[in-house]
Amino acid sequence: MSEHKISEAIHTLKHAGVRITPQRHAILEHLIQSMSHPTADEIYKALEGKFPNMSVATVYNNLRMFKEVGLVKELTYGDASSRFDCITTDHYHVICDVCGKIVDFTYPGLDEVESLAESVTGFKIARHRMEIYGVCPDCQTKH
Repeated sequence: MSEHKISEAIHTLKHAGVRITPQRHAILEHLIQSMSHPTADEIYKALEGKFPNMSVATVYNNLRMFKEVGLVKELTYGDASSRFDCITTDHYHVICDVCGKIVDFTYPGLDEVESLAESVTGFKIARHRMEIYGVCPDCQTKH
């Protein structure tokens, strides 16, 4: 599954005129295979052994470019570092208050929330975001 997703992403990048460097491929692969919604620093730390000459700026620049071509979504939560999600379809996130772990959550019942908000408020709704907070199973067993 992830190999297919990596191939699709590479095709998208090539179609956008982006050259596929080994570092770019590794960053993309890490994002797709990671289900943890990593920060740029986490990606850098995961790959620095394989690419000792790669800088954190390289990771940030690639993430920005991936975002521009629609391969990732940037998730911002308050003062914390941005996290990156390679699942760009509409979904929600459950976030651990203790360790910050983020897990994807889909609830089709919320699909109508934008049209309901438009009809109630008169706004032209562009998007919505919902986060659910709690304590993950790992942190529950630790405390």
